[in-house]
Amino acid sequence: MSRRHRCCACSFCVFYNIVLCFLLSLLIFWLIFLPKEPKFIVTNASLTQFDFSTTNNTLFYNLALNITIRNPNRRVGIYYNRIKAIANYRKNRFALVTLTSTPFYQGHKNTITLQQVLVEGQQVVVFGEHDISKFNMETAAGVYSIDVQLAVKVRVRFGKFKTGYYTPSGNINCKLKVPLSLKQTSAGGFETTKCGNVNIFSDPDRAG
Repeated sequence: MSRRHRCCACSFCVFYNIVLCFLLSLLIFWLIFLPKEPKFIVTNASLTQFDFSTTNNTLFYNLALNITIRNPNRRVGIYYNRIKAIANYRKNRFALVTLTSTPFYQGHKNTITLQQVLVEGQQVVVFGEHDISKFNMETAAGVYSIDVQLAVKVRVRFGKFKTGYYTPSGNINCKLKVPLSLKQTSAGGFETTKCGNVNIFSDPDRAG
């Protein structure tokens, strides 16, 4: 084997060993911390207005939420730089609110409750015939199916190491059944709802 070929083979071995050591270090680091996704739960929802005007296609709404965030990790802390609440009805977005409670840090084994997250105002939305029929049915029942998504911007602390801020690619999804507070219904009050699609650790998207 020529000296040039031996040099190339040696360089490849060095590169291979560096990559292998890096991957093993990353695996060991991950196994030590074993991060679990935080839990987002809507513990209360108060809806005092949810009216749709067919004359100008305007939805008038007044919704207040209490959202609990639980960090179950022993060695991992989470910095929340920004949380946006996006409200949808029948897959139509009608509100986007940036929570004033951010930024904040959530330590190990910690629970934080965001009180009175207000989603109120009016918005022009385009409902199809089926959407209006569903809206009328839910109005008669006094309970509305409202999807609230939470878009977060976070950084994570593993011991003394901190990541940069990033935005997970998917929004946290809270599928709510919210009774109109001004109307007595057989459905009773709001039922605590656990949110899904929480991918803060498993699916980071981009720095932002």
